Amino acid sequence: MSELLPWQYAAIALVFVWSGFVRSGLGFGGAVLSLPFLLLIVDDPLIFLPIIAVHLLFFSSLIMWQSQRARRRDGGEASIDWGYLKYSLKIMMVPKLIGVLGLVTLPTQVMSTIVLAIVVVYSIGYILNKPFKSENPHVDAVFLALGGYVSGTSLIAAPLVMAVYSTHVPRHQLRDTLFVLWFVLVTIKMLSFVALDVDLQLIHHLWLLPAAFVGHLIGQRMHERLLTTDPVQFYRYLGSVLLGVSLLGIGRTLFS
Repeated sequence: MSELLPWQYAAIALVFVWSGFVRSGLGFGGAVLSLPFLLLIVDDPLIFLPIIAVHLLFFSSLIMWQSQRARRRDGGEASIDWGYLKYSLKIMMVPKLIGVLGLVTLPTQVMSTIVLAIVVVYSIGYILNKPFKSENPHVDAVFLALGGYVSGTSLIAAPLVMAVYSTHVPRHQLRDTLFVLWFVLVTIKMLSFVALDVDLQLIHHLWLLPAAFVGHLIGQRMHERLLTTDPVQFYRYLGSVLLGVSLLGIGRTLFS
């Protein structure tokens, strides 16, 4: 990423502001809602996934620390559903490892197309206000297994996992429980990157982490509002933007 034009650096920084915003505001989406934009700038997921992974580890730790400190201060109930977290991890682990291997072995163009196609499906669900949602334990297990695999390939499993977690985890525990889950899954991903000698783009963390932190601060305010309001219109607008960007990215990948 050392030979980019100035506008590309600026665009990447703005996308990471956006990723920090949605991650802290929604508790998920730092990857799935930013990768389509990043792939339009540089069409190579392996450049951005290590950066996104490090950001997720950092901000999930920060948010968890803030939540636990607030709980101790205010005497509130636990903010993490440990029981459902352990159950879901047992289902997701093996598909997660399979997905990690798939990311490294598949060609870059194939991986980019898969990532963008998945986001197209998610975005249509947002637009129609019919996101993936399950109330059947067998379907739950399928969604979690698919989420583990997609997390292994591209770190964009959040909508699939949310379809299950939003049904079984209380709303006030949802964000913090998800952050613990992301921390575990992303730690595995980072270990695989190191083991396979993937470039972690460490130099670029110096300027992209502050960009994501700006978005994080804004997203914290949005999270407080979302707890008391209906975010349906927000998701519809978001889905429309994602659909357009993803289709453009797929077209560019297929016809370039």
